[in-house]
Amino acid sequence: MTGSTPPPGHVGRHARRPKASAGSGVSTVDLHTHTLRSDGVLEPVELVGEAAAAGIRTLAITDHDSLAAYRDLNLRRAVPAPIELITGVEINALARGIPLAEGELHILGFGMDATDEAFEAALGKQRAARRIRFQKTVAKLREVGMAIDAHLAHLDLTRDDALGRPTIARALIAAGHATSVEDAFRRLIGWGGPGYVQREGMGPREAIEAIRDAGGVPVLAHFSEAPSQVPLLRELIAMGLAGLEVHYISFAPGTVTMVAEVAKHLGLIATGGSDYHGDTSTYAAAHAVLHVPDRVGDGLREAMTAAGATP
Repeated sequence: MTGSTPPPGHVGRHARRPKASAGSGVSTVDLHTHTLRSDGVLEPVELVGEAAAAGIRTLAITDHDSLAAYRDLNLRRAVPAPIELITGVEINALARGIPLAEGELHILGFGMDATDEAFEAALGKQRAARRIRFQKTVAKLREVGMAIDAHLAHLDLTRDDALGRPTIARALIAAGHATSVEDAFRRLIGWGGPGYVQREGMGPREAIEAIRDAGGVPVLAHFSEAPSQVPLLRELIAMGLAGLEVHYISFAPGTVTMVAEVAKHLGLIATGGSDYHGDTSTYAAAHAVLHVPDRVGDGLREAMTAAGATP
């Protein structure tokens, strides 16, 4: 793979207060959200309830390496009537040899078969690697005098959730070592920080193929570097990449326009979402500055149908 050095990456972006992208307050589509099943703060039933109340009609929960929220909501028949819930996931793929922030590309998947055993096994390996990284990060912080064990004591670490660094960041805030999730990433647990631990797991090809093999549609998330990384995108397309997240909540209007032009030029579908985790605002507040056109939901549905995906 090829690529040039991009602007700073996504780490900690979800902790920023949302800003308007290309409009506000009218979105009925949100294809990028997180719950407590990975590194969000809301239970799945709380998130879908808040999204429905805010006016969302097409929603994807894209927890890291987990479809647990989707399964739980469907098993409990807890999806509010106005919501069309699309199967979703986010996989942080290691992009070794590419000069990107933290060496990662985040791959969203939509419409996978939630009963696909091979896909669940692949996600299970990802979650296991996350757990090891989580424990190593906590140990590393302890070694540099920033013990957070007491602030993690309330967690049930035996649950098969996709433990992530935002959970550690919140503990660092509670312990007085950071002022926000973004501050914790920037100074302590992000690339170059005293608590940073390298991720292990799938590469981009593995993530894209795993999503494809489970009947899903793979999309590259929050890649503001797209205009300067067209050769890299072409390589990912050759691997099976189908889309690009264009309407990302923290993208400035000019960025949305440029990323949209790249997606159109390369024949990629455009998706969009809030990347809501819940650290700095309610879902309603995030939705108020979210603008994802209805056509984005229509385009994803068409791509899912073409891929033989499931809702």
